[in-house]
Amino acid sequence: MKNNRKNMSDSQLVQLALKNSDDYFYLIEKYEPKLMRYIHRTVSVIQEEAEDLLQDIFIKIYKNLNGFNQKFKFSSWIYRIAHNEILNFAYKRKTILNLIRTETSNSYGSSIIDEMPGTQDAVSDFESKQSRQKMHSAMMELPLKYREVLVLRFFEDKSYDEMSDILRKPEGTVATLISRAKKKFEPIAKKHQLEEIL
Repeated sequence: MKNNRKNMSDSQLVQLALKNSDDYFYLIEKYEPKLMRYIHRTVSVIQEEAEDLLQDIFIKIYKNLNGFNQKFKFSSWIYRIAHNEILNFAYKRKTILNLIRTETSNSYGSSIIDEMPGTQDAVSDFESKQSRQKMHSAMMELPLKYREVLVLRFFEDKSYDEMSDILRKPEGTVATLISRAKKKFEPIAKKHQLEEIL
């Protein structure tokens, strides 16, 4: 039965969770690794803080599950909740720029450069821990609003439509933010000698 549930769509899993709270576990199981990576890519946190933040996100998702409109994409809806919780955390703790993690690897995978789409050749040049830290440090120099759009677009592989849902901004605004983020990142990447990814 558990294997059957692993093959269910998000909508089916939501329906199960609404009928039986124990089945909410299957949504957690599906999205926990993705949301943990999203947290680490977006804001500088130690693992314990990331776990607390992830727990807060899943509590918020559960509390609002009844309000989820099944006409929309579930993954965009939960990423929107995660986005809001991350913003709250960042502003509350004032960790947008001043907390740089020295360790980029975690139990959910390697640093952001390891999964960057479209950089197969570049990945081999960034195998070392020092290079991964350099990439992470460079990303953390961006203001959060720019860092997040780059993470959503290039690391989470979200479409403009999905990003519009997550960020609650028109697609044109999303496109503008991505363009500005790329321009902001160019001098930072050069400073960190990351020109290969530009």
